[in-house]
Amino acid sequence: MKITTVVFDVGKVLFEWDLRYLFAKLIADKDELEFFVTHVVTPEWHFQHDAGRALDDMVAERIAEFPEYATLIAAYAPRFNETIPGPVTGSLEIVQELAECCVPLFAITNFGAELWEGFRPTQPIFDLFQDIIVSGVEKLVKPDPAIYALALDRFGLKPGDAIFIDDNHDNVVSARNNGFAAHHFRDAASLRAELVALNLLP
Repeated sequence: MKITTVVFDVGKVLFEWDLRYLFAKLIADKDELEFFVTHVVTPEWHFQHDAGRALDDMVAERIAEFPEYATLIAAYAPRFNETIPGPVTGSLEIVQELAECCVPLFAITNFGAELWEGFRPTQPIFDLFQDIIVSGVEKLVKPDPAIYALALDRFGLKPGDAIFIDDNHDNVVSARNNGFAAHHFRDAASLRAELVALNLLP
């Protein structure tokens, strides 16, 4: 079956993301910074919001657990966009070229609903996407097979119609098992080569 459609992940495929980009501005000591992002405001804690948990509840709970870091924890939500320093090198150019070639574009992202509302309007590249499934809105997270089933249904795709691109190996494996071809993203050059091989880019 011919692949006609491209479905992207967002974080670390289209845009860089790391909590350190924000908190290195606020914590001068490197050892304290590492303690903070591995024990206080951590990726695992952040992922609760991706799964649909409300930010206010998460922040209040974390401040109660680490009151000495209250000010820093409180900065997480209003300054979240500072954890995203910019696009992954070369990726947005690929999106633009696919759009110019009239390739249908979609995305499936593990992203909290409230944080997505603050990030999405800052990036006009998303205007090129026909639809984006956001985990925090749906309360489904990759690699749950249900999120891929939802994507096929909502995007109007049949199994085998689309290639899904993600930096997380577990998400790639689940996509392959649930109706998508898949590319494990490492860099834009490797992705471009695969898209050319699939005749999606010239």
